[in-house]
Amino acid sequence: MTFTADGRLVRGDRTRAAVLDTAVALATEAGLGGLTLAQLADRLGVSKSGLFAHWRSKEDLQLATIERARMSFKERVVAVALSRPAGVGRLWALHEARLDYLADDELPGGCFFVNAQFEYDARTGPVRDRLAEVLEEWLALIGRLADEGVAVGDLRPDLDTRQLAFEINAVGVATVYQSRLLPGSSAMTLARTAVLTRLRAVCTDPALLPAD
Repeated sequence: MTFTADGRLVRGDRTRAAVLDTAVALATEAGLGGLTLAQLADRLGVSKSGLFAHWRSKEDLQLATIERARMSFKERVVAVALSRPAGVGRLWALHEARLDYLADDELPGGCFFVNAQFEYDARTGPVRDRLAEVLEEWLALIGRLADEGVAVGDLRPDLDTRQLAFEINAVGVATVYQSRLLPGSSAMTLARTAVLTRLRAVCTDPALLPAD
């Protein structure tokens, strides 16, 4: 990361992204509500005034951190799935990519979004509203990929894709807290098996999915 001689962060998209990556990681440890400019400056070893030039308030920083986490998730999970042809294979790739993302040690406190959504589900304000929008966006994506699977004939035409989206997301959420609280519980393996079994049950040709 590049800094000026007086300790202020050099302006630029790359530096801003690097700072926000640190904010995302920090929020998984201290909570999004506990994320402050002072705390971030201390972690980076820079002056608070250097960060204040980028984000004028704690709320601005929190919202920017959400957007950075969203973009990272999009690059590492969504883009992987969308590189596959439409159908059940794409939906399965989305779940597998999410599990790979959750298994990565890059975020010390676990999944940014699951942690933040639990933290803010009973609050009000722009931060809570943005987290809700991101969740709706994610559920809509799962549902859309399931709809595509129906359209290409991989999934049964009577499938309730909204219900399937809920179930796939619920497995991911359970994986986050169970793998953190019970690290010996094989949560990742159980999560993979749960969704694979569910997709096989609604797939017109189970051979389109992995054998195990």
